[in-house]
Amino acid sequence: MSRDPKNQARFLTALLAGAGVLHLVRPEPFDGLIPSQLPGTARAWTLGSGVAELAVAGLLANPATRSVGGRAAEALFVGVFPGNLKMAWDWRGESPAKRAIALGRLPLQLDLVARARTVARG
Repeated sequence: MSRDPKNQARFLTALLAGAGVLHLVRPEPFDGLIPSQLPGTARAWTLGSGVAELAVAGLLANPATRSVGGRAAEALFVGVFPGNLKMAWDWRGESPAKRAIALGRLPLQLDLVARARTVARG
Protein backbone atom coordinates (compact mmCIF):
# COMPACT_ATOMS: atom_id res chain seq x y z
CA MET A 1 0.00 0.00 0.00
CA SER A 2 1.33 3.40 -0.92
CA ARG A 3 1.78 5.53 2.16
CA ASP A 4 1.23 8.76 0.23
CA PRO A 5 -1.83 10.36 1.88
CA LYS A 6 -2.75 12.23 -1.30
CA ASN A 7 -2.91 9.00 -3.33
CA GLN A 8 -4.84 7.27 -0.55
CA ALA A 9 -7.28 10.18 -0.45
CA ARG A 10 -7.83 9.92 -4.21
CA PHE A 11 -8.45 6.18 -3.96
CA LEU A 12 -10.86 6.52 -1.03
CA THR A 13 -12.65 9.44 -2.69
CA ALA A 14 -13.34 7.36 -5.80
CA LEU A 15 -14.31 4.28 -3.78
CA LEU A 16 -16.69 6.15 -1.47
CA ALA A 17 -18.22 8.26 -4.24
CA GLY A 18 -18.91 5.15 -6.29
CA ALA A 19 -20.32 3.26 -3.33
CA GLY A 20 -22.44 6.22 -2.32
CA VAL A 21 -23.97 6.54 -5.76
CA LEU A 22 -24.67 2.79 -5.87
CA HIS A 23 -26.37 2.91 -2.46
CA LEU A 24 -28.67 5.65 -3.73
CA VAL A 25 -29.49 4.44 -7.24
CA ARG A 26 -29.60 0.69 -6.55
CA PRO A 27 -30.22 0.23 -2.83
CA GLU A 28 -31.78 -3.24 -2.96
CA PRO A 29 -28.57 -5.31 -2.70
CA PHE A 30 -27.39 -3.26 0.27
CA ASP A 31 -30.63 -3.56 2.24
CA GLY A 32 -29.82 -7.18 3.05
CA LEU A 33 -26.55 -6.18 4.73
CA ILE A 34 -28.28 -4.09 7.37
CA PRO A 35 -28.43 -5.88 10.74
CA SER A 36 -32.05 -6.28 11.86
CA GLN A 37 -31.12 -5.10 15.35
CA LEU A 38 -30.79 -1.52 14.09
CA PRO A 39 -33.84 0.68 14.57
CA GLY A 40 -35.76 1.81 11.52
CA THR A 41 -35.86 0.28 8.08
CA ALA A 42 -32.99 -1.29 6.21
CA ARG A 43 -33.72 1.07 3.31
CA ALA A 44 -33.29 4.14 5.53
CA TRP A 45 -29.91 2.82 6.67
CA THR A 46 -28.89 2.02 3.09
CA LEU A 47 -29.79 5.48 1.85
CA GLY A 48 -28.25 7.13 4.88
CA SER A 49 -25.00 5.27 4.37
CA GLY A 50 -24.98 6.33 0.72
CA VAL A 51 -25.33 9.97 1.73
CA ALA A 52 -22.59 9.51 4.36
CA GLU A 53 -20.27 7.95 1.78
CA LEU A 54 -20.80 10.86 -0.59
CA ALA A 55 -20.23 13.38 2.20
CA VAL A 56 -17.00 11.69 3.28
CA ALA A 57 -15.85 11.50 -0.35
CA GLY A 58 -16.41 15.25 -0.56
CA LEU A 59 -14.33 15.83 2.57
CA LEU A 60 -11.53 13.66 1.19
CA ALA A 61 -11.55 15.38 -2.19
CA ASN A 62 -10.95 18.83 -0.69
CA PRO A 63 -7.38 19.36 0.59
CA ALA A 64 -8.68 21.75 3.27
CA THR A 65 -10.91 19.04 4.79
CA ARG A 66 -8.89 15.97 3.87
CA SER A 67 -7.66 15.19 7.39
CA VAL A 68 -11.19 15.41 8.80
CA GLY A 69 -12.33 13.30 5.86
CA GLY A 70 -9.75 10.66 6.77
CA ARG A 71 -11.07 10.47 10.31
CA ALA A 72 -14.65 10.36 9.03
CA ALA A 73 -13.72 7.58 6.61
CA GLU A 74 -12.15 5.60 9.45
CA ALA A 75 -15.37 5.89 11.44
CA LEU A 76 -17.49 4.99 8.42
CA PHE A 77 -15.45 1.89 7.62
CA VAL A 78 -15.64 0.73 11.24
CA GLY A 79 -19.36 1.51 11.31
CA VAL A 80 -20.19 -0.63 8.28
CA PHE A 81 -18.14 -3.59 9.52
CA PRO A 82 -21.18 -5.24 11.19
CA GLY A 83 -22.83 -5.35 7.75
CA ASN A 84 -19.81 -7.22 6.42
CA LEU A 85 -20.00 -9.65 9.34
CA LYS A 86 -23.70 -10.16 8.63
CA MET A 87 -22.94 -10.86 4.98
CA ALA A 88 -20.30 -13.44 5.94
CA TRP A 89 -22.78 -15.14 8.29
CA ASP A 90 -25.71 -15.01 5.87
CA TRP A 91 -23.61 -16.39 3.00
CA ARG A 92 -22.06 -19.25 4.99
CA GLY A 93 -24.21 -21.76 3.09
CA GLU A 94 -23.69 -20.21 -0.33
CA SER A 95 -21.32 -21.28 -3.09
CA PRO A 96 -17.57 -21.26 -2.37
CA ALA A 97 -17.19 -18.17 -4.56
CA LYS A 98 -19.83 -16.21 -2.63
CA ARG A 99 -18.36 -17.34 0.70
CA ALA A 100 -14.91 -16.18 -0.47
CA ILE A 101 -16.32 -12.77 -1.40
CA ALA A 102 -18.09 -12.38 1.92
CA LEU A 103 -15.07 -13.49 3.95
CA GLY A 104 -12.67 -11.46 1.79
CA ARG A 105 -14.51 -8.27 2.65
CA LEU A 106 -13.55 -8.61 6.32
CA PRO A 107 -9.77 -8.05 5.98
CA LEU A 108 -10.43 -5.58 3.15
CA GLN A 109 -12.31 -3.43 5.65
CA LEU A 110 -9.22 -3.36 7.88
CA ASP A 111 -7.14 -2.20 4.91
CA LEU A 112 -9.62 0.59 4.23
CA VAL A 113 -9.41 1.73 7.86
CA ALA A 114 -5.60 1.80 7.57
CA ARG A 115 -5.79 3.82 4.36
CA ALA A 116 -8.17 6.29 5.97
CA ARG A 117 -5.86 6.62 8.97
CA THR A 118 -2.99 7.42 6.59
CA VAL A 119 -5.06 10.23 5.10
CA ALA A 120 -6.13 11.52 8.52
CA ARG A 121 -2.52 11.74 9.66
CA GLY A 122 -1.58 13.51 6.44
